[in-house]
Amino acid sequence: MLSTIILKELKSIISSPKFVITFAACSIMILLSVWVGIEDYRTGVARTDAALDINYQILKTRTWSAISTQAFRYPDPMQIFVSGVHNDVGRLSDIREYDEVKLRNSVFSDDTIFAVFRLVDFAFIVQIVLSLLAILFTYDAINGEREEGTLQLTFSNPVPRAKFILGKLIGSWLGLVIPLLIPILLSILLILLMQIPMTPLHWQNLGGLLLVSLLYFTFFIALGLLTSALARRSATSFLIALVVWVFFVFIIPRAGVMAAGQFVDVPGVAEIDSRKAAFSKEQSDRLNEEMMKRSMERWKRLAAMSPEEREVNSKKLSEEYSREMDKLREERDVERAEYSSRLNEDRRNRQAYQERLGFILSRFSPASAFRLAAMNLASTDILLKSRAEDAMKDFRSKLLVLAEEKTRQEDQGGLAGRGIRIMSRKKDDGKVSLQIDMGDPPTMDPADVPVFRESPRDFNETASGTLVDIGLLAVYSIVAFSITFAAFLRYDVR
Repeated sequence: MLSTIILKELKSIISSPKFVITFAACSIMILLSVWVGIEDYRTGVARTDAALDINYQILKTRTWSAISTQAFRYPDPMQIFVSGVHNDVGRLSDIREYDEVKLRNSVFSDDTIFAVFRLVDFAFIVQIVLSLLAILFTYDAINGEREEGTLQLTFSNPVPRAKFILGKLIGSWLGLVIPLLIPILLSILLILLMQIPMTPLHWQNLGGLLLVSLLYFTFFIALGLLTSALARRSATSFLIALVVWVFFVFIIPRAGVMAAGQFVDVPGVAEIDSRKAAFSKEQSDRLNEEMMKRSMERWKRLAAMSPEEREVNSKKLSEEYSREMDKLREERDVERAEYSSRLNEDRRNRQAYQERLGFILSRFSPASAFRLAAMNLASTDILLKSRAEDAMKDFRSKLLVLAEEKTRQEDQGGLAGRGIRIMSRKKDDGKVSLQIDMGDPPTMDPADVPVFRESPRDFNETASGTLVDIGLLAVYSIVAFSITFAAFLRYDVR
């Protein structure tokens, strides 16, 4: 009995003219999105490799005592399927001793046309196109048969309603999911043929993405059946399903984020930069004032000395003054770095709280739960920037330790290690004079400078961050089908 209903529903969907058109359109969109994603990934890899080569040449002119380099975010193959915020956040950061680690030069800032016409990735197709497709094929699954008279004819036989509605769900699910596996398998084949470096971790994450996509798709199949069971006419159920779809896909996610923005105040980047600039000016004014004060004290001490004492102590006091000023400048730089770090940490904490609240509210929408899960599985989620900057900060700390060690080794190498040569020259009168050739300062070997590589997240970390969204999608699907089941038990088939 159940198998008969499932087969009937499968035949009804596959033989429908609109299925051929929608299936062809979705297949083309999925394959095209993967192809564009592959090209975007390969372009990103080539661009990063070229930037690394340029940085390598620049390092040949640098010294360990004044180390300065750049760290680059390397593209990840999972961005082919879910671009997330990958194109929005910066691609690189300068790595210097006292400068902040801050990502800049995003893909969209370099190629603004892509910011206008955003890339259509696999996650977007599932979230928008396939969810709408699920509704289009199920909104009249029940009331459509009632209008044609086949529903009453079906129940003139001893057909249990529970098996009928379950068969409708399974048949619709199989009729829409199985054909879509063809473009998905072709996409995977395309990945292999294009030799994209997918690791076992990437394949696991891709499998998780497909699972989340199926759960999301199942919800909208159940939603279409629900509206068909609640409305007597198919036209009415279509309008209801469309309004609910718009509400779930577009309104709730944005309303949740907007509500979180009203509840939690996060200072803007311009405000943070303004406060940093004000503090820096205050520090500079204080330093100049202190320098002037100590300079006056030095001159007073010199003025109180006799000419002989002044001649003897002038150089000593000048060197002492220079050491004090260097110390004050170093203290100023440390205070600036600490103040900047506190401001950034406070903003990050506030922003993280705002994001958590916004995501909690937006997760009342299955579309939002799916999008967050997909971005987390692809590691292109909202925390991508903070993870990259934290990794770059650790890289900078290790690089500075290495630079200090290399500088100490050069100092221990004596004058020759610092590029200074002492040469002797015999004069015409037979005397020997010494000449110091300062030469060029020693430069580093770029091969000794480590290249920044962000460690990939392991599957357990990625999966644990996705469990909540997977659970929510499963709950939403079960609740939608349960309401459908209850509504159909009271449905008038006449």
